[in-house]
Amino acid sequence: MKFSESWLRTLVDPKLSSEELSHLLTMAGLEVEELAPVAPAFDGVVVAHVLEVVKHPDADRLNVCQVDIGNGTPQQIVCGAPNVAPGLRVPCALPGAELPGDFKIKIAKVRGIESSGMLCSAKELGIAEDASGLLVLPADAPVGQSIRAYLDLDDQQFELKLTPNRADCLSLQGIAREVGAITGTPARLPEIADAPATIADQRAVVLDAPDACPLYCGRVINGVDAKAPTPDWMVRRLERSGIRAISALVDITNYVMLELGQPLHAFDNAKLDGAVHARLAQPEEKLLLLNEQTIAVDADVLMISDDAKPLAMAGIMGGEESGVTLETTGLFLESAFFAPKAIAGRARRYGFGSDASHRFERGVDFGGTRRALERATQLILEICGGQAGPVTVAQAALPARTPVRLRTARAEKVLGLPLGAGRIAGLFQGLALSFERQGDDFLVTPPSWRFDMEIEEDLIEEIARLYGYDNIPAPAPRGPLQMQVQPEAQRPAFRVRQMLADRGYQEVVNFAFVETAWEADFAGRTEEAELIRLANPIASQMAVMRSTLIGGLISNLVTNLKRKQSRVRLFEVGRCFHRDAAATPVAGFRQPWMLAGLAYGGALPEGWGSGARKVDFYDVKGDLEALLAPAALRFEKLAHPALHPGRAARILLDGRDIGCVGELHPEWVQKYDLPVAPVVFELDFAAVKASTVPAYAEVSKFPPVVRDLAVVVDQNLSLQTLFDALETRRPPLVKDVNLFDIYVGKGVPENKKSLAFRIVMQDTQRTLLDTEVDAAMQQLMSCLEQAFGAQLRA
Repeated sequence: MKFSESWLRTLVDPKLSSEELSHLLTMAGLEVEELAPVAPAFDGVVVAHVLEVVKHPDADRLNVCQVDIGNGTPQQIVCGAPNVAPGLRVPCALPGAELPGDFKIKIAKVRGIESSGMLCSAKELGIAEDASGLLVLPADAPVGQSIRAYLDLDDQQFELKLTPNRADCLSLQGIAREVGAITGTPARLPEIADAPATIADQRAVVLDAPDACPLYCGRVINGVDAKAPTPDWMVRRLERSGIRAISALVDITNYVMLELGQPLHAFDNAKLDGAVHARLAQPEEKLLLLNEQTIAVDADVLMISDDAKPLAMAGIMGGEESGVTLETTGLFLESAFFAPKAIAGRARRYGFGSDASHRFERGVDFGGTRRALERATQLILEICGGQAGPVTVAQAALPARTPVRLRTARAEKVLGLPLGAGRIAGLFQGLALSFERQGDDFLVTPPSWRFDMEIEEDLIEEIARLYGYDNIPAPAPRGPLQMQVQPEAQRPAFRVRQMLADRGYQEVVNFAFVETAWEADFAGRTEEAELIRLANPIASQMAVMRSTLIGGLISNLVTNLKRKQSRVRLFEVGRCFHRDAAATPVAGFRQPWMLAGLAYGGALPEGWGSGARKVDFYDVKGDLEALLAPAALRFEKLAHPALHPGRAARILLDGRDIGCVGELHPEWVQKYDLPVAPVVFELDFAAVKASTVPAYAEVSKFPPVVRDLAVVVDQNLSLQTLFDALETRRPPLVKDVNLFDIYVGKGVPENKKSLAFRIVMQDTQRTLLDTEVDAAMQQLMSCLEQAFGAQLRA
């Protein structure tokens, strides 16, 4: 919304500078996007009267002019403008003047003729782009007056960046109402009297779509002079509001739209047949618009038509064939209220917009529809002459103004201000809000120009704006501080992150919204009932809530590989989302915190001291064991939709399933264009934080005894099962059992494998005897024989 400050100050004139007014509007929620002068700085330019023009004796394109500048002595000025002529009043830059572009005027000789100044075009003054000739001023322009004062060039141009809910401020009247309420300065809104009907001519109006157009006012005005010039003051205000002057009739409708916020349209009355209808478009209906675009109108578009043909897209743009021209002598003037839902989006559908549609789709003051028609009639009769007929009004059910309750205590709590009911009442009166007091409560009826007041919070916002956001104190928050007990058995989340970072992993943070395909690939969610879809996703590829963190890590890996990163270690801590009817605190949804990680590329960073080896399952398994130490983890075979069928394991802690680890499934390696499979894991973060406190054990001063034990067992026997058996039956002096070799081949029967264990034995009180060591080894061997049929390898 653009407007000139001088126009606004004719309606409300607070004792504020331009900059102060700009700040005030911004802090009231009407953001001033730009504040700029309407003309660049210059001085020494006055209104001049051209008295005489003769050809320059030595230049065909130059003229020697005698010019009255108001000091009683005509000045001789050489001018090359093609439109210079005796009797014109034009701007004249006097010697010593400085024009835009650091152009200084001096007394000089032009082809031997002395010139004492320069007659100026609009471009030379920096107020327009027209450089075709001198800027011609009205014949009554006072000679000798500063051109800045005469054209009001010290004016400022405001441009507001309004939010869609403040359609009431798309007019000078609305902005003046706001400024008056904020500053306490009375607003002088235009006085509009009903134009008397001096002719009986009128045209019937029929509301065929009353929900879309509940109010339509029209009037016939005959005998107008469409060629009458638009007054300079109106042209100036229009141009400083970003609207080009076209003709008097069109300019008046645009002016009233800017002044009162009500778009109007003028039809050539001679081109209309019968009654005017507000109806929905008919099948295959077409219309040639004023922008010379012919459109096929959809069935949900509101149209204005007569008995024979369509005339306009209601609230958007008029038709070319029924529009006024310079030959128009009679017109039908329209002022209507169109429901925002009936206009919203229709113009954009056809690839254009208009000032009218911009206002109607946000909401226009239906209480001022008749008033705007009278204002336009008043201006037409003053400028173009003519005679007005009676106003035809067709009305259906207008939008209901439902009262909104405001509780004083609630407003004070939200804003943190001791306002009091009296102060609130004064603020509402400043906004011309009608209200009823019920104790300390207010029952506020929104006015017809406010479509954004529907709930209590809307009224609290109005109070905050009028009170002034700058005036609301911002004290530092205060509250009791207490040292929270950190249980020894609870590992801090930061410590978990730090441990992973110490092992070379880098933390990432991904959106909780993911692609639907990720849920099928990495979580096996293929049924629609299993997915948690977003009602309004921020992007089409972020349509569901994640139930696993693995998809985000794979996406991060793909991004890194595209940027030539050959070794990637990532982890993420975040919530996942599952449907669960019994879940709390969000009913129907369980939201556990999960920890997931990914390893890809070399097991170690490239260097001269170690050979190149790709990371594998056992590297990541070791990272997890270190992360959860001293707790002992169990790993069992697992079938998981995201993981390789034979290289994946379930992770058990104290018998409880806390997650999984394994290579990415070959199908997804191929689908996501990965050179090799990464190893991924995902854990319940709560279980990771529930750390086991280390137990003290005495360090022995006596030397350990180390023996090796090689046995042959079935090839399908899992190592974890074997370790579990040894753990339950090992003698007390056996401190550690480690597997150091697996062999299958020559010397080992078919379907068998050889496992070699290193047994460490030690006592804290004495050196072990050979008999004790042999007995312990025999006990371990007996355990394996009885449980698994193991045989001692020769």
